[in-house]
Amino acid sequence: MAPITLRTALPADRDAVIELIHQLNVFEADLVGDRRRDYGAAAEYYDELIQRLSRRNGRIVLAVADGVTVGAMGFSLDQDAAYVADGFRNHGTVTDLIVHGDWRGRGIGQMFLKEAERLTREAGLKRLFIGVLAANERAERTYRAFGFEPYVSILSKEL
Repeated sequence: MAPITLRTALPADRDAVIELIHQLNVFEADLVGDRRRDYGAAAEYYDELIQRLSRRNGRIVLAVADGVTVGAMGFSLDQDAAYVADGFRNHGTVTDLIVHGDWRGRGIGQMFLKEAERLTREAGLKRLFIGVLAANERAERTYRAFGFEPYVSILSKEL
């Protein structure tokens, strides 16, 4: 197996990241049914993500093997509402974690989570958040095994 390295994404990596986002959209559409499956949706989301991360001191981290991008993680530094205690108000957030389908189960998600922890600690923060679709049981198991615990639930009702 080729060694996997992590690096910060560059503008030239746009197409590779969009391809991963597209794969995730299709995967999640099968889970929840509300995701767009067209490639244009992935490109639109990439542009939204880059803008959001730029406002939140964030970045996209890539996993690369033999020059091929096999995963991407969005990471940002965020701040909760004023009612959260000072020591916890500022935190790191994994905004997105995508591993190419052919590369799942090889520890890339764990590499990304360790990097997110490192970036959070480097910023002097004590808390890291990640979201997961309730229907994505595999991802939730991975995150729980890594030490994440439920913090907030978002409920949905179709009208």
